[in-house]
Amino acid sequence: MLESEEVLKRLGSSKAGLSAKEAQQLAERHGKNMLQETKAKSLLAKFIEQFKNVMIFILLAAAVLSGILGEWTDTIIILLVVLLNAVLGVVQENKAEQALEALKSMSSPLARVRRGGQVAEIKSEDLVPGDIVLLEAGNVVPADLRLLEAASLQIEEAALTGESVPSDKSTDVLSGSNLVIGDRSNMAYMSSSVTYGRGVGVVAATGMNTEVGKIAGFISEEETDVTPLQKKLDELGKYFTFIILGVCLVIFAVGLLEGRDLLDMLLTSISLAVAAIPEGLPAIVTIILALGVQRMAGRKAIIRKLPAVETLGSTEIICSDKTGTLTLNKMTVEKVHVNGTTMDANETLTTAPGGEVLLQAMALCNDSSIDEDKSDDQSKSGKALIGDPTETALVDYSLSIGTDKRELEKRYPRKSELPFDSDRKLMTTIHEMEAGHYRALTKGAPDVLVSRCSHILINGETVPITEEHTRQITASNKSLADEALRVLAFAFRDHGELPVSPSPDKTETGLVFVGLVGMIDPPRDEVRDAVSVCRAAGIRPVMITGDHRDTAAAIAMRLGIIEDDSSVLTGRELDEISEADFAERVSDYSVYARVSPEHKVRIVKAWKKKGKIVAMTGDGVNDAPALKSSDIGVGMGITGTDVAKGVSDMVLADDNFTTIVVAVEEGRKVYSNIRKAIQFLLSANLGEVLTLFIATMIGWRILEPIHILWINLVTDTLPALALGLEKAGSDVMSRKPRKSSSSIFAGGVGVGIIYQGIVEAALTLLVYHWAHTHYDEGIAVTMAFATLGLLQITHAFNVRSNTKSLFQIGWFSNRYMLGASVISGLLLVLVIIIPGLNDWFGVSHLNGLQWGIVCAAAIAIVVIVEIVKLIIRLSGKGKSWD
Repeated sequence: MLESEEVLKRLGSSKAGLSAKEAQQLAERHGKNMLQETKAKSLLAKFIEQFKNVMIFILLAAAVLSGILGEWTDTIIILLVVLLNAVLGVVQENKAEQALEALKSMSSPLARVRRGGQVAEIKSEDLVPGDIVLLEAGNVVPADLRLLEAASLQIEEAALTGESVPSDKSTDVLSGSNLVIGDRSNMAYMSSSVTYGRGVGVVAATGMNTEVGKIAGFISEEETDVTPLQKKLDELGKYFTFIILGVCLVIFAVGLLEGRDLLDMLLTSISLAVAAIPEGLPAIVTIILALGVQRMAGRKAIIRKLPAVETLGSTEIICSDKTGTLTLNKMTVEKVHVNGTTMDANETLTTAPGGEVLLQAMALCNDSSIDEDKSDDQSKSGKALIGDPTETALVDYSLSIGTDKRELEKRYPRKSELPFDSDRKLMTTIHEMEAGHYRALTKGAPDVLVSRCSHILINGETVPITEEHTRQITASNKSLADEALRVLAFAFRDHGELPVSPSPDKTETGLVFVGLVGMIDPPRDEVRDAVSVCRAAGIRPVMITGDHRDTAAAIAMRLGIIEDDSSVLTGRELDEISEADFAERVSDYSVYARVSPEHKVRIVKAWKKKGKIVAMTGDGVNDAPALKSSDIGVGMGITGTDVAKGVSDMVLADDNFTTIVVAVEEGRKVYSNIRKAIQFLLSANLGEVLTLFIATMIGWRILEPIHILWINLVTDTLPALALGLEKAGSDVMSRKPRKSSSSIFAGGVGVGIIYQGIVEAALTLLVYHWAHTHYDEGIAVTMAFATLGLLQITHAFNVRSNTKSLFQIGWFSNRYMLGASVISGLLLVLVIIIPGLNDWFGVSHLNGLQWGIVCAAAIAIVVIVEIVKLIIRLSGKGKSWD
């Protein structure tokens, strides 16, 4: 790293700042200090893009064919489905574009700069590299700055680094290369905020060249990934296109060779195409996903993009940010060392010798305050606190055990102070204890403070500090630090009169050591259980954080993510591993510490290269690129930045990691139900195709086009939707995730479609053959029409499980299926029994025997499928087939 003078020289600037002319020239060269917008697509372009899908093309073809047949109702319904899908897609795309706008809004509107030796306030968009920027508490950093001056400067960078406490800043020259953002203590980054002190920096980067700009550039990149289900449906559409065209051509050719009427064969071929095309599939899938979205919303998981529901179900890796996701994002006192003993924070400190003095120091040597108008459920005391996270943790702890900072301040008013300084690493406040008695309370880094102590408080008495005392304090400090706790030391010194012009050399020497306090941003109570559930479900949790290695490892071990620190990797170590090597070794690591946004993306992509479905959780701006790179980005609804939420597929309304597990369970259920709907629709369509194909080959005119269209309309839609509302099995979260490469027809779905379609066709043809030998053509066609329709309705009950008996599941356990069956059955039967309507449909009335044969055939498919399920269970394939 360079000295500040060298930085100024390279940027062509000086501490007096740029001249107006230099600033203007640089502005022309570098442009505005703003995040660039990508060229927005027009609404029409977005709308047209929604039609670039094989299944949509097939739907449009079905609409045209239905129109040729004169079935305008079907045409209108299909076109409405296509239009609805397109509108939903445009709405979702518009929501995603809000992410970049949120990122732009984080920049500071104004900046104080020094130009030509004069301080002026200008628009931050007019900043150029080389400008000298002045910072103070409350400012938003307007560009990436190399610090030239830093007086007790602390900057909140959690949104960029993931660290839960503000970063101490200095002007020191840093050693090493490829330092992550969190380690660059002499830099201040655009969009971060100054929480304490003041500083001066020279602009090193503006606009899209800043760290935030790089993230914005990544967010605005074109998305090309599609979900596993979208890939499978696209493949399905391609297969169907070739199969349908092939079968239709064969039938058409055979008919012509047999000397049949050209128009008649054309209509038959078109009818067969309509029968084969699963025109309801895209709509059914969309509706099932939407129903899943509704259920998830009720369980605090807000889905922004419909396909994310299905992707959740196949999640194999959850890469989670630590701060605010696995932890509370709130520093909390966890251990206290006083009177030579280390105790948990929940033990009674007030009764321990020296405890009262330690509480006094924690509350009074503290600049935080209590917000009287608000409460905070996450704090131990329930009070909302304002100030530095470390200091608010001390006050919160004091309040939780009955020591109120407000009362102490009234009793012991502050008379003077020595503010915290990052160089000396100490802070001192002086209070009037009683008339003629003043006490200086000091807190700071343990090693520094102990070196300033001449005495120690033991059993309530002040005694000279010995080497043994010092060794004991050092050992306790190390023990606390090894647990990844942030440790502060406390001491005091009594004065007979108020020190005049207190100075570190006089006031912060000869101190009496009181104790140590260990703090940490603790893991959420419920997360450990959630991690266990993930492991049982075959999902691997991976922690990715900007925090230090020891802190990350300690939290991960507490949560059960790792057992020891051997699987922890830092950002710097990651930089030394090649892409090819890391792609092989990524499974060796479960915790990544001190990482940058680029590292997060690299980790996500490495897992994806292994063929894993990756979910990434996060709340900060620094998480946005990885959220977008992952198969499913999970943003935090409460603590999350608008940027993180904008690029996420799902947002947790309660910021609770456990909600992710709930969402995964819901996603698995949704995917399972979509597969059931696909199996039902395709087996029904296969049954129709085989029925028509075989009948045509034999020379039977078994069904008219209107019959096929009506069966598709009334028997496909409602039962398929009811399958989408099927309850999840009790073992849904004890199975391993499905592989992204696994076929949608795996697990018995493909076999089920084939044999069940054959059974449907066979039963329909048998009924038609029997009726044709006993009755006239009209009765035979009607019985075939009724048989095929009712077969599909009863078959919907079979598809609820590929292995479990319907009697085990329960006929009435899905009330939606019952309702769908009744409605579909009535719509089918009414066109046969209502006079006039049956003439329009070309069907005849049936007597009791005829209806009995039709119903027996419809029930027969349940019996046949139950026998097949029994064979599957006895063969031991039950678990792998469901």
